[in-house]
Amino acid sequence: MRKIINPCGFHCIKVNHLGVKFNEQVVLSDVNLHIHCGSLNAVIGKNGAGKSTLVRAMLNDIPHTGEIEFRDTKEGNMHRLKIGYVPQSVNIEDNTPISVYDLLASYESRHPAFLPKNRRVYQKIKEALRVFEVEDLIDRQVCKLSGGQLQRVLLSLAIMDEPNLLLLDEPVSGIDQNGMELFFRTMDYLKKHYDLAIILISHDLDYVEKYADHVVLLDRTVLRQGTAREVYGSPEFDRVFGVGNRKHWVKEGV
Repeated sequence: MRKIINPCGFHCIKVNHLGVKFNEQVVLSDVNLHIHCGSLNAVIGKNGAGKSTLVRAMLNDIPHTGEIEFRDTKEGNMHRLKIGYVPQSVNIEDNTPISVYDLLASYESRHPAFLPKNRRVYQKIKEALRVFEVEDLIDRQVCKLSGGQLQRVLLSLAIMDEPNLLLLDEPVSGIDQNGMELFFRTMDYLKKHYDLAIILISHDLDYVEKYADHVVLLDRTVLRQGTAREVYGSPEFDRVFGVGNRKHWVKEGV
């Protein structure tokens, strides 16, 4: 992936009046977001608030109303939005024979994994893995990876096509505290050194407070958005998470 010393600051992604209905049930209504490159944007909310549905809509996996724009704010031009995506979980059966190289090469070259290794593709994959400090896993069987290792391999896969937007749907579920800290430090590195925006679905309010530039409180629509201090100290946050949680954040100085 192409490294940039500082994100340009001129690319932005706009979600305009996005809505999703399943039959007659409204799951999301009039969602509006304005996301800049070089930023980590956390979407928080209770289970059933529509967070994963928002990700699926942005991926165009499900029908939705509204539109998603990718714009160069300096030139005012529209561009095609390229999205990288890491899901909540991936089911890999025991004894699956494919290696990390096979997994990423089948995506990169669209060729069957059983073909001989391509030197150029091998080096490109190793570079992507190096961003997340897992280049030594390139020949390891995917089924032998720990949860944290698989997560970093999937992140490497997500950035190989140099996306403008990285969508992460609770990618740290089941990861221990050390893995969590490493993940969020890596996100901090990505936003500072690559020209992309990150939208992260997360339940980890402490890490969101520490690392997110922008927080979106969602409950079928955007209830509140802004800094962690603004969102965590809001009456909307009280209604969703309870006054006791707000007192914790105020006491801790959010």
